[in-house]
Amino acid sequence: MRLAASDDDTDDENEAIKRELAKHASREGFTLERLFIERLHADEESAFFSLIDALKSTNVRHVIVPSLWHFARLPGLQAAMRDHVERELGVRLWVVQGSSMPRSNAS
Repeated sequence: MRLAASDDDTDDENEAIKRELAKHASREGFTLERLFIERLHADEESAFFSLIDALKSTNVRHVIVPSLWHFARLPGLQAAMRDHVERELGVRLWVVQGSSMPRSNAS
């Protein structure tokens, strides 16, 4: 997940997104096991690269994201990142966008 800067309202929205991801996983017969969170404007490792490293070292074959914006802002980069996850790593990417997910300030 790519999250906006932290404040009380944003933290509430972020928790709502986490709950909705868990509900979506459950509806599809999965359990939400791990979140990869990247805070905008924070000096930390990319959540996407952490996700890729984890996928390479586990048998996980399903990833849920709130929207492709959580990968990147540019549509071409979103497509490239999705393609890498799905084709190169053989992982099914579930995009929740368009369901009942709350929108974060970051989107």
